[in-house]
Amino acid sequence: MSPEGMSRRHILGAAAAGGALAAREARAQNWPERPIQLVIGFLAGGSNDSVARIIAPRLGELLGGTVLVDNRPGASGTIAMVHVARAEPNGYTLALAGASPLSISPHTYASIPYDTSRDFVGVAGVALTPEVICVTPNLGPRNLAELVELGKRRDLTFSSSGNGGLPHLAIELLRRSANIRIIHVPYRGAMPAAVDTISGQVNGIIMDLPPLAPLIREGKLRALAVASERRASLLPDLPTTVEQGFPEVLATNWFGVMAPARTPRPIIERLHRAITEVANSPEIQANFRAQGIEAMTMPTPQAFDDFVKREAERWGVIARAAGARAD
Repeated sequence: MSPEGMSRRHILGAAAAGGALAAREARAQNWPERPIQLVIGFLAGGSNDSVARIIAPRLGELLGGTVLVDNRPGASGTIAMVHVARAEPNGYTLALAGASPLSISPHTYASIPYDTSRDFVGVAGVALTPEVICVTPNLGPRNLAELVELGKRRDLTFSSSGNGGLPHLAIELLRRSANIRIIHVPYRGAMPAAVDTISGQVNGIIMDLPPLAPLIREGKLRALAVASERRASLLPDLPTTVEQGFPEVLATNWFGVMAPARTPRPIIERLHRAITEVANSPEIQANFRAQGIEAMTMPTPQAFDDFVKREAERWGVIARAAGARAD
C-alpha cells in the first residue's frame, strides 16, 4: 500500500476512534437515562442482598433515576460477576460484590471466567459485617474454649453458604487455629445452612452476622464469638475471637460497587460520590446497624481498588494454606 493509502487509513481510523470516544462522552453526560441494574451474586435474605436493598432507593434518588437489585446467585457470587464483566461499560450494569467473588474465588476455583483487576474497575466501598461463630443450642459449648475442648474429643460439623467463599475460609481458620477436626458442610445459601444447624443436622455455622442475628436473639442458635477485633454493635455482649485467645480467626465480609472495565470515568466519579454520600448518611447507617452492618467508605475509587487487591493477597495465602477449593 502506498504512503498516501496508509495515511488515509490511519486518518479514517483515528476519526472513527475519536467519534466513538465523543459518543461515549456524550452518553456519559446524559447518564442515567434508564434504570441501573445493581447485580448481586447471592439469594435474597443474605448480607449482600440486605446492603443492596438498603442503598438502592436512596442511590436512585441521588442519581436522578432508578436502581434495581438483580439477584443472580450461584458459585459464591461468580455467576453475577461474569454477567457484569460481559455487560456494556455504560454505567447501567454494576456489581455490588463482597470478599468472596472479588478476593477469594480467584484462589479457590481452578479457573473463573473473569479477572478482577482486568475486567472490573472499583467504584466505591459501601459496608462491612463480621462473621459470627454459632452452634446449635443443644451442642453444649458456650464459648470457644468449650468448643475446642469438645472438638478434641470428637469431629465437629460446620455449615456455610457454599464452597470456596468467606464463611468456608473462616471455618478453615478456626479449624487450623484450634487444631481440631471440623468437617465443612456447604449449602446453597445462608438460610438453608442455618436451618440445618438449628435442627442439629450439623453442629455449627459460620456466617455473616445479619442473617444469623434474628436466630441468635430468638435462641435458635447460640453465638460463641464474633470473628473480629472489636465487638459487633448489634451483639455487644458477644466476645470476639481475639478476646477468647484466637487472634488469627478474623473474617469480615465487605461490600463495594464494581463496574465493567472501560466504564467512562465521569460515570465512575459520579457513582463514587453518590454511593459514598448514601453510605455515610445517618438514615442509611441506622438501617445498617439494625442488621449488624457498618458503613465502609473510601476517599476515591482507586482506594477501593487497592483495598480489593490487598484483601485478595491476604485470602490467597489463607486459601492456599488450607487447601480450600470451591470445585
